Amino acid sequence: MSKKSSASFHDYYIDDENVSPAQRAKIEFEVELIGKLIEVREAKNLTQKQLAEAAGVKQSAIARLESLKSTPQIDTLFRVLTPMGYKLAIVES
Repeated sequence: MSKKSSASFHDYYIDDENVSPAQRAKIEFEVELIGKLIEVREAKNLTQKQLAEAAGVKQSAIARLESLKSTPQIDTLFRVLTPMGYKLAIVES
């Protein structure tokens, strides 16, 4: 932590010197996207293994996505979202 040792993670995170606005936007997008993926999978009563089989990926790939241990590739997202009836879209904010 840059300024004082008692700074919280939040203070560190929102300081543009530590995490740029672009980095923050990327992190927040990934967290929101993966959170939605988990929410949908659970609402459809699918296990990670069942989703993996439907998407044609390994269960470990789903686990890595859901734990944010890997950045999802666009093609992987399509493969995972399609069997659950979802798609990616770009919308105007």
